[in-house]
Order: sequence, then C-alpha cells, then structure tokens
Amino acid sequence: MEATTLAFAPLVPASLVWGLAALLAAIVAFAALRGLSGWLWRGLAGAALLAALANPSLVREAREPLTDIALVVTDDSRSMEIGGRAEAASAALGAVRAHAEADAGLDLVEIVGGRAEDGTRLVDTIRAGLADIPRNRLAGVIVLSDGRVHDVPADPGSLALPAPLHHFATGDAGAGDRRLVIEEAPRYGLVGDPVTFTLRVEDETAAAGSALVTLRVDGGDPIRARVEIGSPVSVQALVNNRGDNVVEIEVEPGEEELSLLNNRAAVSVTGVRDRLRVLLVTGEPHNGARAWRDLLKSDPSVDLVHFTILRPLDKQDNVPPDELALIAFPVFELFQQRLEEFDLVIFDRYRRRGILSPIYIGNIARYVDTGGALLVTTGPPFAGPASLARSQLASVLPARPDGEIDEGRFVPQVSETGARHPVTAPLDGQEDRWGPWFRRIGAIPIAGETVLESPDGEPLLILSRQGEGRAAILMSDQAWLWERGFEGGGPHDELFRRVAHWLMGEPELDEERLSASVAEGELTAVRATLSGEAPPLEITWPSGGTASVPMAEAAPGRFAASLPVEETGLVRLRSGELTTVVSAGPLNPREYTNLRLDPEGLAPLVEASGGGAFEIGTGTDPALPELRRPRAGSVQAGTGWAGLQRNGAYQVLEARRTPLAPGLLAVALALALMGMAWRREGR
Repeated sequence: MEATTLAFAPLVPASLVWGLAALLAAIVAFAALRGLSGWLWRGLAGAALLAALANPSLVREAREPLTDIALVVTDDSRSMEIGGRAEAASAALGAVRAHAEADAGLDLVEIVGGRAEDGTRLVDTIRAGLADIPRNRLAGVIVLSDGRVHDVPADPGSLALPAPLHHFATGDAGAGDRRLVIEEAPRYGLVGDPVTFTLRVEDETAAAGSALVTLRVDGGDPIRARVEIGSPVSVQALVNNRGDNVVEIEVEPGEEELSLLNNRAAVSVTGVRDRLRVLLVTGEPHNGARAWRDLLKSDPSVDLVHFTILRPLDKQDNVPPDELALIAFPVFELFQQRLEEFDLVIFDRYRRRGILSPIYIGNIARYVDTGGALLVTTGPPFAGPASLARSQLASVLPARPDGEIDEGRFVPQVSETGARHPVTAPLDGQEDRWGPWFRRIGAIPIAGETVLESPDGEPLLILSRQGEGRAAILMSDQAWLWERGFEGGGPHDELFRRVAHWLMGEPELDEERLSASVAEGELTAVRATLSGEAPPLEITWPSGGTASVPMAEAAPGRFAASLPVEETGLVRLRSGELTTVVSAGPLNPREYTNLRLDPEGLAPLVEASGGGAFEIGTGTDPALPELRRPRAGSVQAGTGWAGLQRNGAYQVLEARRTPLAPGLLAVALALALMGMAWRREGR
C-alpha cells in the first residue's frame, strides 16, 4: 500500500517561518491599502523566499498495515470459583478468541490474574498486560470478572487508555447470600476480662428476622447468641490467654447462599495482663529471701507484696510490743478479704507458728482449687511437726515430707519428665555447668510431675495442677546459691521465672499444648506433650475440606507436622483433645467480604474509556454482547454490543521524498518577481 503526503523540513525554526509569514502578510496588506505599486509582485517574491525556508516536499511511502491488539483479562480470584462464574469467563474467552481468529486485522493478548492476599488486584493485572502492547495498536480491553475488585484507582484516567475497556460481569445478579460483617473489634483485651465486638448480619433474602451467631475463642467451647438481621449487635467473648486469642464468629446459613465462606469471620485479640500481683510470705529471715525478692521485683509486669515474719507469736524476747518498730502482719486483709486479687501466692520457708489460723489456710486451699496459683519453697521446718503438709493446705500440695533431710553436696538434674516439660526442657543437658546445692528435704510425690531431681532420683521440683489452679513445691532452700554464682551458679532466674509464669497460666509453658503457624505457604503445627507419642493432626481447611497427617517427634516432648497451604482463611486443627486455629493469609480476606456480583465494580474505568458493562450470567452459555470493529474516535459500546476500535496503525517499509521548492529555484523566482516589481514602479 502506497500513500503520498506533503511534508515540511524548515531550514530555520518553524516559529521564525511563521513570524516572517505574518510580517510579510502585514506589509503586503499595508501596501495594498495605500495603493503602492508593485505590492503584489513583492508579496509573491516574499512567498517564494518563505517557501524556500519551509522546504516543502512530497513524501511517497510504502506502508504495511498493522493488526490491532485486544487485551483480554480473566479474573482468577477465589470469588470467581463460586456459582459458575469461572465457567462463564472461560466460555466468554472462547467466544472472543473465535472472533479474533475470524478477523485478520485483530490479534488477541490473554492474561490471567488478580488473586492477592489483600483482595482482588485486577487493575494491577491490567497494567501488566498493557505494558507490552503499543498504545497506537490497542483495540480495547475486555475484563472477565465478577466485579469484586479492590484496586480500582481513585483517578480512572491514570491508565490513560486510548481504547475502550469493557467489563463482562460474570455471575447471577439475582442470587442471594448471607454474610457476616464485623463493624468494630478490639485489638487488645485484659486476660480474664470480656471484650466486646460489634457485628451485623446482612441477608437480602431475609431482610427481617434473626440469625444464630456462634463465637469460639481459640477453638474452644461455643458461645451462641441470636441477633437481628441487618442491625448492629454487640457480643462479648472472654480473653483467656496472654498473646494472640483468635475469636471465631460464625452465623448460621441463610435460605440462599453463594458460599458459606463469608458466613465466618475471625478477629485476633492480643491478651495483656493488667499487672501480675504476687504475694510473697517469707516465714523467717534466711539467705534465699533476698533472691526471691530480687527476682520478682526485676519483672516490670509484677506487683509484689512481700512480708517477712521476723517475730512470730511463739517467740519470747521480753520486748514490749509498743517498743518494736515492726509492721503487723495483715493476716485478715490478705487471706480473707483480698486473697482472690493475687495471681500467685508464695510461701518461702514458712512454718506453722500460730500466725495463720486454720480458716486462712483453708482459704488458700480453696483459692488454689478455684484457679489460684501456689508455690511453696521448703526448708527443714517442712519435715517437722510445724510443716504446712500437716495443715489443710496438704490437699493441694503435690508432695508430702518423708521426714528425711539430706545435707550432702549434690547438683540438681532435669528429670526424664522435665526434659519433656516446657518449663525445664530448655535447661536439659546443661547440668554440667551448674553449681551444687547442700540440702534436700525428703518428699514423696503424690501429684503432678517431678521436673527436677537429685542425682539419685529424689524429687526436687514438682509441678501439679490442682482443681482449676496450679501448685508447685521446691524441696530445698538452697536455690539461692545459683543466684549468688556459687561455683558457677545456675539458671536461678530463668528457672524460677518460668515456674512462676507456668503457675500463672502462661499458655506457651503448658505441658499439653497445640500451636500452629503459617509461613511462606507452609503450615507447621507443634504438639507439646509429656507422652511419648502424639495423636495425628486433623485439619479442617477454610473451604471445609479435611485432612489427617501424623505428627513426628522433633524433640523430647515436641511433635510436629508440616504441609503446604493452598487456601486462604482460618484453618482449624485438632490433635486428640487439643484444638487450635491459625490463619492462612489475612484473618478476614477482603475477597470474601461480599461475594455477590457487582456489575459496577469497574464502572470508573469503563466510563472513562468509553466502554461498556455487560452482565453475561453464569455457566457455559453466557449472554455475550456482539463484538464490533468501529473506527477510533466513534462510539465504542451500545445496547448489546461492544466495540474493539480500528486504529489504522501501520509501519513504513520505504519512503521517497521529492522537494517542491529547491533553494536556487526559489531564489531565482524571488529575484524575478522583485524585478517585475521594480519594473512596474519604473513606469
């Protein structure tokens, strides 16, 4: 194909040529108005000179037409897997392919994308597809999507589309769906206190009525409440643990459902403690008292109340009470009125000397049974008649004295059970670096687990669950030697800080615990147990599918299982009686917030480009618009049809240039015309 065009290649800047032309026109007009002779010839001479400066030429080009390119973008987000939408998109793509194959002037570029953790990012996919297409050849963009797009730019003109964008909306516009919307959710909550959520149930097919909502914290027992559909409702859940608490909220299915995925939501609430309150009662002054006080005071999250009994009731020193500068031990206030306010009670070398009556001792036993924590560090009095084991407290102590006191040198050892227990497992294998102790109180374990023992297997540290609470007993008063660094010392602070936090219910230190995490597309579950084996891991995926995998021992007391994750949402895990939940991706994916068809989802881009939006339905026989090829600049969409514009793009194979005003010829012509002007003036 050949084409001829007029082209200019000015010998001077084009602005100068236009300026000289304007000046020449003004001079000629002035001369004509004044009736000066020769103005016409001088005007023609100036025009000849201007033509020489403009350097016009005829350009003959051999051109090869270029095909137009249509971009087809298919949404592959998870919402497209619902209700035959993917099938409709596939059928529509096949129809567009057939149209392109029948049109020799149209090529097709196909791209699939949009799936992302923070929603459907389909505009990013469109930008990627446009990057390799010359804009002068773009016939149009066809987007096959349900319209649930989360990255539509605020400025629709930012795509700078020179061709129409058409939205072929896949989905059933009349389909109903029930969904759960979390309006307000706290990020933090105090352990042991309830937190409040504000939620709303939306359901176009049941605008009135109520629905049953179920809450679970970390996969625990369900809490159920009936709420009004369409109205914001406040519900509460209890924060049980420090750290992450995953609260699952689920609404029962409605009459019509596109999917049950958006009937569920999850919120992570970080549990924090409002200062841990510890009551430390030292029965008598001794070398280890300061070690306990320093350990507890070093923890900024602990409020410590410490009393040392300096003058028990049975001490006779003939000093009048009014001359003693001592603080009276507030027995009634601590053990009757305010006992429940403490998270942990510690008796350090305490002996029964008439200070605590049997009523108060009974209060402490009930305090442990109902969820409190008790630590007893013994000394020689524990083996005698003044022992706490001879009081009502014996019902919650994990050991009773056997009457023996061993005062020989020995180095504490982590027991076989202790090597599996989360409190002492990190210390296992370090015993060769520990210093010795020199006193052990003989005891017979009656409950719990012995985690530290003497080299001959006698119990030193016993941890036990008692009722709803926890208790621990240390069968020596020599642990302070570690704190002082005697012969290398030992893990005094680490050990007893972990013991204290286990007593106060730190979930990471529980001896039977199931935890899980998701990283880089892989789910890893860890089961802590004192048993030699762990039940298989049962998995419920967000889609409702299930799987079961064995758990292999990774370390003493720790079993693990790993497998890839291909779904987004909340994964429920069970191993024996233990359950937990973990989020694969965002807790509440934007993709599942609303699963209904949205024909207006790409409206800003459609309107800015002059395209159209068409609802094509679902299944393998969608209602597609007719594809037409209008000229660029004309209307590109109408009722029942979508346009892919003809751009007329081409590439030049050969070009020949013929000058129209050669310089010498133009100068000669100008001189000749000037001569005609002078001749006319000479008459």
